[in-house]
Parts: sequence; structure tokens; C-alpha cells
Amino acid sequence: MTVATCVALYSLAVAVLAPRLLLRVTRSGAAPRLGVTVWLAAIGSVVVAWIAAAGFLAAEFVRSLTEPVPIVSACVATLRAVATGESGLALQLGLLMLTGLAALALGVLAWRWGSALLRARRRTHGHAEMARVLGRHVPGLDAVVIDTSDRLAYCAAGRPHTIVVSTATLDALDGPHLDAVLAHERAHLAGRHHLLLAATRGLATVMPRVMLFTAGSAEIARLLEMCADDAATRRHDRNTLLGALLALTGAVTLPSAALGAAGVGVVDRVERLADPPPSGRCARTRLMLTAVLALLLTGPVLTGMLAANDVAVCYPGA
Repeated sequence: MTVATCVALYSLAVAVLAPRLLLRVTRSGAAPRLGVTVWLAAIGSVVVAWIAAAGFLAAEFVRSLTEPVPIVSACVATLRAVATGESGLALQLGLLMLTGLAALALGVLAWRWGSALLRARRRTHGHAEMARVLGRHVPGLDAVVIDTSDRLAYCAAGRPHTIVVSTATLDALDGPHLDAVLAHERAHLAGRHHLLLAATRGLATVMPRVMLFTAGSAEIARLLEMCADDAATRRHDRNTLLGALLALTGAVTLPSAALGAAGVGVVDRVERLADPPPSGRCARTRLMLTAVLALLLTGPVLTGMLAANDVAVCYPGA
């Protein structure tokens, strides 16, 4: 079995097994920041594994030309015969079409993901600029106020980043509750959560049939809201933030470019704030997530080290 095959099998195992395992472990929100890290590691490891598999396959092909290996050489000889037309015109044209379609598919996926990232950037920057133009500044308030009867509180990344609140939100929240919501939004901007969401949502859009990407994007969004909640509760009382979330619950849907205190996973977050996970569950969750992270980091690294030293069982003749 070649190194490329090993790496491809590793990526398949992670793509199939990781979503179900991680959804079960991160559901409680006991360790949201570590949960985000592990989800990103799983998604990133699969993408890197795909690229590495293609690289190893190309390297094995080149190596087989100068250092013949029985299995690889046989495959190369067969492909060469098909490519040169020795096996018939139909097979030659079929191989050329498959090669062209594969290259086109990879190019389209890369282009679509890049386009999704650019669209997300344009949306969030454009919305931030529009909010600054249409809104107004209130002395002592680190946010732009827009006049609407909808209870809104969200942030939009831009130059500069912008936090937006509505007049209805100002009427619904007193000083401490408003400060807790603003702290939540500032945590989103400080943590650059919009970049993480743009990248993961882009992958989910490009490859909607890959559960790791779709489930991971949704779960990362929920966990990032919990991370922002935790950042806010370091400066403000937990019950204060809880009261603010309850006051904003039922608000209209936020703009797609925004991250809002009452935007994602409100029910789970309210339950988490009202009844925080016990320390024992937090410790178990951290232990399980750390173990999964170690596996995700060790698997491809070990494969690469073995391949570099030509001692892996994944390399024929080793």
C-alpha cells in the first residue's frame, strides 16, 4: 500500500468518524475553546491530507520512473500504455477526459472556496460601512446605534470593526446588561471569529455532502458564541449576560455578515449559563478533546515521518 493511499485512508477515516464523535463530545459546551480547536484540527487535517496524498502520488509516480517498484511500476506501465494509445483510442480518450475532469474539479473547488471567502469579506465589510453611515454614535457607547423597533445587537468585521445595536435594544437593556452584550461582541472581534466562520462556511458551501465540513461549520459557530459568552462573563456576572440574552431572544434574523449575541444556539447557551457544566464534566470533556487532538496531530505527522525514512508499511518493499 502506498503512502498516498495511507494518507487518503486517514482522511477518509477522519471525515467519517470525527463528526459523530466530536458532536457527542462538544454538545454540552463544557470546553468550547478547546472544542473549536479540535474541530478546526479535524477539518484542517482532512484538507491537508488530500493535498499530501496528491503530492505523495505524484512523487511515487516520478520515483517509479527511476527506481522501479513492482506494484507502482505496474500501475505506471498500464497508465502509460493507455495514455499513449497502445490500449486503444477509446481508453486513451477516456483517461484524458478523466484527467481533465479531475483537474477541472479541483480547480473549481478551489475557485468556489476562494470566491466564498471573498464574498463573505465583501458582505461583512460592506455591512459594517453601511451601519456606520446609517447609524449614529452615542457618547460613552462603544457601538453604532440604528433606529429600528427590532432588538438587534451584533458585530460586523470591517475597517474599522463595528458593533451595532438598535434603539429597541437600548430600551430593552439596562446599563449592566448592555455592557455584557457589548463585551460579548468585542470578544467576537478580538478573537477574529468572523475569519474562522468564513473559512468553515466556505468549505461547507463548496462540499455540502462532506458531513465533517457541514456539521463542523454549524458546531464551530455555536461554540464560538459560547466562547464569547465566557469572555463576557469574565467581566460581568453570568446572570447579567443570561438576562440580556433572554431579553434579546426572539429578535429578527441577523444579517448574514454579522455575529450577534442572540444569533446562534441561544437555547443551548441559556441553559449553559443558567446551569453551568460541573467541573467533573468539564475535566472529562477536556481530556477527551485533548486525546482526539493528539490523535489528529500525531496521525499525519507519524505517516510523514515514516514515509520520509522509507520504513512505513505503507510503502511497498520497505
